[in-house]
Amino acid sequence: VQLQACGGGLVQTGGSLRLSCAASGGGFNSKTLAWFRQAPGKEREFVAASSFTGSNNYADSVKGRFTISRDNAKSTVYLQMNSLKPEDTAVYYCATSRSLLFMAFNPRSYDIWGQGTEVTVSS
Repeated sequence: VQLQACGGGLVQTGGSLRLSCAASGGGFNSKTLAWFRQAPGKEREFVAASSFTGSNNYADSVKGRFTISRDNAKSTVYLQMNSLKPEDTAVYYCATSRSLLFMAFNPRSYDIWGQGTEVTVSS
């Protein structure tokens, strides 16, 4: 499986962006897909995840503002980001695992990563 993320950009505070992550290589329907982000000088942190079981989870910092969704027919996972804040500025990465993974919030649980897409929120 390979992941290709896109959709980042520059947006003002309060604005919205939708990130996409397209998977190739098969098996998408049985994969848990997650979004992480990494701001300059900070560790990579969990943002949201969509399990193949149908459950979704979010970091507390984005609950109520971000929505993760997936289109299994297109092998794509999305991250709709609304009410963006300057502290959301980061490089956003999508990730999955080669092995069976129901849900995980630690980046070490994922071993397939997209290339990252940069999100900048201006104040």
